[in-house]
Amino acid sequence: MNYNQALDYITKKISLGIQPGLTRILALLDRMNNPQDKIKIIHIAGTNGKGTVANTIYCALQNNGLKVGLFSSPWIFDYREQIQINGEYISREDFASYVEQYKDNDCTEFEFLTAVMYKYFADNAVDYAVVECGMGGKGDSTNVEKNNVCSVLTSISLDHTAFLGDTIEEITREKEGIIRDNCPCFRYADTGDFNTDNLELANRVLNYLGYPEAKTVKPAGRQQRIGNVLLDGGHNPQAGKALAQIINDEVAVIGMMHDKDIEGYLSFVAPKCKRIICTAVDNKRAASPDELCNIAKNFCNNVEIVENPRQAIMNNDVTLVCGSFYILREIIDLFS
Repeated sequence: MNYNQALDYITKKISLGIQPGLTRILALLDRMNNPQDKIKIIHIAGTNGKGTVANTIYCALQNNGLKVGLFSSPWIFDYREQIQINGEYISREDFASYVEQYKDNDCTEFEFLTAVMYKYFADNAVDYAVVECGMGGKGDSTNVEKNNVCSVLTSISLDHTAFLGDTIEEITREKEGIIRDNCPCFRYADTGDFNTDNLELANRVLNYLGYPEAKTVKPAGRQQRIGNVLLDGGHNPQAGKALAQIINDEVAVIGMMHDKDIEGYLSFVAPKCKRIICTAVDNKRAASPDELCNIAKNFCNNVEIVENPRQAIMNNDVTLVCGSFYILREIIDLFS
């Protein structure tokens, strides 16, 4: 099995969707001799800020001479970027080898990817593994280790309500499922500025581990500027509020998922735009451009539709692309 065959095999498992329970991944990890219990894990859950907190800790530990793994999703440039050690993606050869060796399983795509991650980090004897939950906490595929070095809870808000609960309290309880007995947990403290609060949270973890404080490191697609264009994959009202703090008078291309709080997100972002181009994301969960347009018009008086996101960006003096990581994945090569 070569890399392309392995990638095709694992991504076809996306069709299985999100399935509750940890039985499948625990069975696969047992076949792998439970690598998740052989590494030191910094486990991170939350709604917003996971990527920034994870990358800040990850880079700081590397800068102190450690061998550090990072598991983060979703991907934008390359599927393999979700599993990396000290800035290097898992190799195509290693990825294909793990998929070939353990392909006979009934795991979902994310469960299989998570198991490969734990096996790869254990086989490479990382000093620490910084692991982001995919969506929840208690029932998340990453939540399979017996011991953490520490648990980290970033900002929590309403998102993925079909799976995590309809209230902040229900979602918080789900996220708290990564907390372990006799293991410290660091929580986000809201003092009004997202960037400051995320950095403060990361630095509390670094201080606990005995390392100096660091500067913020944002992952790809999170308030990332390339030339004159700002890219941001945030997709809920809290992410919209954070984005609104740093934008003004933008020409924006926006694509979103239908199951997100579109009105809540646009209520923050759209008033900061002088022109909005609503587009279609290539995903079965995507909101239609018509739906986006009808909502965006409540907050901006210059809204139009261009169905193809690549066409929407070209020759339109665009300064902002936002609303989903899926739209960034479709257009990122235009900025390379």
